[in-house]
Amino acid sequence: MEDPQKSLKELADIESLAEEILVDKAEIVALDARRNETRMGFRALTKTKKKKAWVAVGPLLIRMSTEKAKDLLQKDQLKSDTQVNKLRSNLKVKVNKLRDLEYQDPVPGFDLRALDKEEFSAVGQALGRRST
Repeated sequence: MEDPQKSLKELADIESLAEEILVDKAEIVALDARRNETRMGFRALTKTKKKKAWVAVGPLLIRMSTEKAKDLLQKDQLKSDTQVNKLRSNLKVKVNKLRDLEYQDPVPGFDLRALDKEEFSAVGQALGRRST
């Protein structure tokens, strides 16, 4: 018979890791909403002809030049993108670790990544397409 303390520790580890995964997923959703709002704000600023714009920074409304506001939004967008990408890569590791703790196989295709330019060109050449 298994040691009950060992089983209890394994269950606690599984629950703890599952909770971390859920927190990370919620944070990704919140950051995605923030990125979308930033994207909408930047788009609105590119369409405006005014030299100054009102920008909400937390609970404050600040009036600043449109160019400076666009620069701030671009920096915020870049920061949000890096945070989301970091969370997603950490999430993949945590999910695989959770599946290991649950004695399950890793999710097939879960660690796929996009082809870079050289790989995409090589695939195109193999299929008989001209490289661009």
